Amino acid sequence: MNYYNDIKQELINNEINRKVKNYSINRSDLNTYYNVGKLLLEAGNTYGESIIKEYSIRLISELGKGYSQRNLRNMRQFYKISEKWQTLSAKLSWSHFCEILWFDDNKFLYYIKITEEQNLSIRQLRGKIKSKEYERLDESTKNKLIKREESNVFDFIKSPILIKNNYNYEAVSEKTLQQLILEDISSFMKELGNNFSFIDSEYKIKLGDRYNYIDLLLYNIEFNCYVVVELKVTEFKKEHIGQIQIYMNYIDNNLRKVNQDKTIGIIICKKDNKYVIEYCSDDRIISREYELV
Repeated sequence: MNYYNDIKQELINNEINRKVKNYSINRSDLNTYYNVGKLLLEAGNTYGESIIKEYSIRLISELGKGYSQRNLRNMRQFYKISEKWQTLSAKLSWSHFCEILWFDDNKFLYYIKITEEQNLSIRQLRGKIKSKEYERLDESTKNKLIKREESNVFDFIKSPILIKNNYNYEAVSEKTLQQLILEDISSFMKELGNNFSFIDSEYKIKLGDRYNYIDLLLYNIEFNCYVVVELKVTEFKKEHIGQIQIYMNYIDNNLRKVNQDKTIGIIICKKDNKYVIEYCSDDRIISREYELV
């Protein structure tokens, strides 16, 4: 079998298709690179790894730049992962895939998922990778990804949550921390995961004859529930649980409709204490550390 001629013809056909059928460029690219990747794998098994270098030199000479050894290895890897996961999203471009092809399984699946759901550009995807977003997920979430299990509202809340510190504060008060968040509320909500919307800050509630203020009140559209967020610039303490429970109960009793799920609570603190949250009997509450960046 002449692997080289078959590979060359696949790539030539793809270049023609890209010019004639602009609307289907991405699908054509993915189909072509899948087929080329398969041929490259078979050629490598027959002639050895050095065949990649040989084919790259010939393709660049005959078809022009774009067929470096790295690109050919990416095509081969694309075939391998396509076979492993059977169906890969056509919503991602070839450039998207090149950013994540060599990640391990869980990490690869995570970036596939969020790129689809958030319609990420290449630049946005690179930003998430650079911020080590996947590494900041809980281990249970990573296991759910590989098993393709259903997620819950807490799964994609990172730890630490990165908060932009445009003024280079070394230490902040709760009020200042809140202000930093509000200055880029969109980025903050993406740190929490998907489908969060902002309702208010310093949300006023009346408990008896006194007013209290919820630091941030959000709503999660996917899970159909209110989200109370409390900010703490200290280590997480057990008394923080009691405070947020009161606020969550207030929202349930006064705002929540019968068709909405119960309110959840997120305590964002300077330093987490896993032991305290482990013995919290209310599984609607989680804690996460924050980090100023």
